[in-house]
Amino acid sequence: MKEMGIQRVIRGKPCRTTIPDKKAPCPLDGVNRQFRASARNMLWVSDFTYVATWKGFAYVAFVIDAYARKIVGWRVSTTALAGFVLDALEQAVHDRWPAKGMGLVHHSDCGSRYLSIKYTERLAEASIEPSVGSVGDSNDNALAETINGLYKAEVIHRRGPWRNFEAVEYATLDWVDWFNNRRLLEPIGSIPPAEAEANFYAALEPEDMAA
Repeated sequence: MKEMGIQRVIRGKPCRTTIPDKKAPCPLDGVNRQFRASARNMLWVSDFTYVATWKGFAYVAFVIDAYARKIVGWRVSTTALAGFVLDALEQAVHDRWPAKGMGLVHHSDCGSRYLSIKYTERLAEASIEPSVGSVGDSNDNALAETINGLYKAEVIHRRGPWRNFEAVEYATLDWVDWFNNRRLLEPIGSIPPAEAEANFYAALEPEDMAA
């Protein structure tokens, strides 16, 4: 569409979320669109989206563990400053306690929030390897984009219009709990993410006992 000079029609005020910072050093793409992991805490993907309310935009950030598509960190904010995606990352770190040296990779788009100094430093402190997709290609962060799409389809478009930030935050809290513990996901065997992780560790127990 860009090459042909065609622009899509947008209802309402457009909101640009991915704003690259050309001055910031950009990590390489260590994922190469292979959003698969053999266990939890091997690959996290992050992204954020926006929700229109009667009082302005609300911005929603997610951190997803690629193994079972479980949402391990999230945050809703009235501003799109770097701090709110960092808050989502902090929640993921405190919830999952990834062990240092285990090779956990964090993948995101090349937005300035994810390339900010504070975000980069926090990844380094937690011994998490950064990975960043290319500019303007949603396929490079397809798993996170998919979760954003499900979130929009299953809660935002279905329950809207939204009065304010607080309504979005409460609905997001409710949806994340449902998604992680009760939503059936076909890519992981038509079971919820939490069950997929539980099954993985249950299968390890006989091996541990034999060892």
